Amino acid sequence: MGLPTVRQLEYFVTASRLGTFAAAAAAHHVAQPSLSEQIRELEKTLGLPLFTRTSRRLLPTDAGKQLLPLAEKVLAGVSEMVETSNRIQSIDQGTVSFGTFNSAHLYLLTDLIRDFRAQHPGVRIRVIGLNSAEVADLVRAGEIEAGIVQLPIDDRELNVSPSVFTDQVVYVTNQRENAEHPVDIATLVQRRLILSEARWSRDDPLRVSLLARAQSAGVVLEPIVEVEFQTHALELAAQGIGDSLVSFHVGHSMITRRGLHWAPLDPPVVESFAFITRRAGAISPATAEFIRYAQRILARVQATTPA
Repeated sequence: MGLPTVRQLEYFVTASRLGTFAAAAAAHHVAQPSLSEQIRELEKTLGLPLFTRTSRRLLPTDAGKQLLPLAEKVLAGVSEMVETSNRIQSIDQGTVSFGTFNSAHLYLLTDLIRDFRAQHPGVRIRVIGLNSAEVADLVRAGEIEAGIVQLPIDDRELNVSPSVFTDQVVYVTNQRENAEHPVDIATLVQRRLILSEARWSRDDPLRVSLLARAQSAGVVLEPIVEVEFQTHALELAAQGIGDSLVSFHVGHSMITRRGLHWAPLDPPVVESFAFITRRAGAISPATAEFIRYAQRILARVQATTPA
């Protein structure tokens, strides 16, 4: 047995309320024969007569009386579905689901969320701060709509934007003389190094780059301490436990505040960042607008990157 259509249910409910096919047809702006035919098709589908026809009015049968509230409930559900769909499509409704690397809050997320909420207070925001590889996995799985990640990234099933932001890895120390010149790999391996991304060391682009440089130079790079966060590595460097490597925009405020000194690497290590979305999916208008706000803030931050 087939299923009733939404149109048939609408005609049934309206005819029940108004009492004639003519009035129901006028209400729906259709010809009466067309409406009557749809009611007959509905009765065939259900296998039940819904009306008793008289010369003046339609009288619902017992079956029609029992089915009427169910038809009204179905139509109410359809209306709610349409309204929810419209809200989701609106920039001012719905939820932003977005992933970032774990240090993005230091120069991006606070301003981004504040500015976005000021213009779109009806939108809920869910931001997950993780390693870039894990953000890619979550977008791929459809658990979040979009994210910003450090390149290169495993781009299976993903759309990856052109680079939208670059940062520079800098050497940080509490010894001024150690930061007077750019630091090459031969010098770096002689320093007491504190490195971050302990959990993700094999996938961390900086670690991969440094190990390649060390191998090319015939030296061995071994940190004395490994921690999870760059800010923690900076705190340890400020205590004189060792020197560290951090992204400039992650560390610059703390470098100044704690009296640390920095120098670029030789050759420089530049980090590039891009937005990702799932290739097979679509993002909501709210998330698309969130990305546009992020681009504007990153452009402002980019202007303060050291030469």
